[in-house]
Amino acid sequence: MRTIGSSPRSANFKIALLAGAIILVAALLLYTQSIVERLQAKEREVADLYARSLEFIATGDAGEGDFSFIFDEIIKAIDFPVILSDHNREPIYPYTDYVKNIRLDPDASEGKQKAFLEKLIDEMDQRTEPIRVTYEENGEVIVLNHLHYGESELIKQLRWLPIVEVALAGLFILIAYTGFSYIKRNEQSNIWVGMAKETAHQIGTPLSSIMGWIELLREYGENNPQIQETINELDRDVDRLRKIAARFSKIGSRPELQEASLNETVKRVIGYIERRVPQMRKHVTISLSSPEDITIKINSELFEWVIENLIKNALDAIENNTGKITIVVSSSRSSIAIDVSDTGKGIDKRDRKDVFRPGFSTKKRGWGLGLSLSKRIIEDYHHGKLYIKETRPGEGTTFRIKLNKS
Repeated sequence: MRTIGSSPRSANFKIALLAGAIILVAALLLYTQSIVERLQAKEREVADLYARSLEFIATGDAGEGDFSFIFDEIIKAIDFPVILSDHNREPIYPYTDYVKNIRLDPDASEGKQKAFLEKLIDEMDQRTEPIRVTYEENGEVIVLNHLHYGESELIKQLRWLPIVEVALAGLFILIAYTGFSYIKRNEQSNIWVGMAKETAHQIGTPLSSIMGWIELLREYGENNPQIQETINELDRDVDRLRKIAARFSKIGSRPELQEASLNETVKRVIGYIERRVPQMRKHVTISLSSPEDITIKINSELFEWVIENLIKNALDAIENNTGKITIVVSSSRSSIAIDVSDTGKGIDKRDRKDVFRPGFSTKKRGWGLGLSLSKRIIEDYHHGKLYIKETRPGEGTTFRIKLNKS
C-alpha cells in the first residue's frame, strides 16, 4: 500500500489543532471555576460577617457607632441577594426591611410576596447553606434568624463564561478547519485542472503528427493489405488518444450533458477493455445486465472514463488468472443505479474511507487517481453519487453509481 501527498501531516495538523483547542478550553474552564469558587468564598465571608453583626446587635452590647459601622460598611457592601428569616425559616414582615438586592413587586399582596420569598429561600438553600444567627443564654444556644444568600450577578455571569468560551473556541476551530479544508481543496482542484489541461495539450501535439504520418502510410500502402490493416489499428489507437485528450481537456470546465443511451455507452467501454484483457494474461469475463435501454443526460466521454476506471480497478483487484466482472443497471422512479461488481480480493475495512482520496493506492504501479477522478466526474459534473455499495475481503467489491433521472 502507498499513498501520495502529505495527508499524514495534514492529519497530524488537525489532531494537534483539536488537542490544542481542548487543552485551551479545559484551562479556561478550570481558571474560571477557580475564580467562581474564590468569589463564592468571599460572599460567604461577607454573609457570615453580616450574621455575626446581627448576633452582636442581638446581645445588646452594640453602641451607636457600632450600628453605624454595621449598616454603612457591612450591609451596603453586600452586592448579592440576601433574605433574613426567623428561627422557623419564615420570611420576616415587613419583607422590604429584611431583604437586600431582591426586587419585590410593591403592588403584590403580602401573601404573594411571602410565597415569592419562600421560593427564593428554597432555591438559595439548595445552592448555599444558610447561616444561623444565634446567641447563648444560660448555656443554651438560641437560633434567632437564618441568613439566606444567593449568587451575585458577577458570579452568574462567570458561570456563563465557560459556555461562551467553549462556543467561541468551537466557532474558531470550525472556521479554521473549514478555511483550511477549503484552501486545500482549492489547491488540489487547481493542481488537477492544471495537470489535466497540460496533459491534453501534450497529447494533442504528437497526435496531430501521428495523424499526418497515417495519411502518408495510407497513400503509399493503398495496395498492401497488411499496411491497410496496420493503418486501421493505428486509426483506432489515434481515436482512443483523441478521446483521452478530450477527457482531460474537459476537467475544470462545465461539460455539456446530452441525451445518450446508457447501454451503448457501457458496451463501448466493455468492447475496448475486452480487446485488451488477453494482453494482461487473464481470463476475465465482463457482462452487462440491463432490463431496458435507458436514455439519460450524461457527458459520454467523461462517463465512459468513469466506467473504464471502475472496470480497470476491478481487473486489478482480480489477482487470479480467472474472474468475473458484472455490470448491472437498474432503474427506479427517480434514479438509475449502475453496479460494477468483481470477484477480486475486496477492500480492507481500514482502507474503505481512503479509496476515493487522491493519491491513495494499494498497487505498486499507478498514481491512485482513477477512483478520485471518477467520483469527481459523477458528483461534480453529473450531480450523482459514487460509493462502495458492498465489499468482502476475498470475495469481491461492488461500486455503485447513482444518477438522478432529472
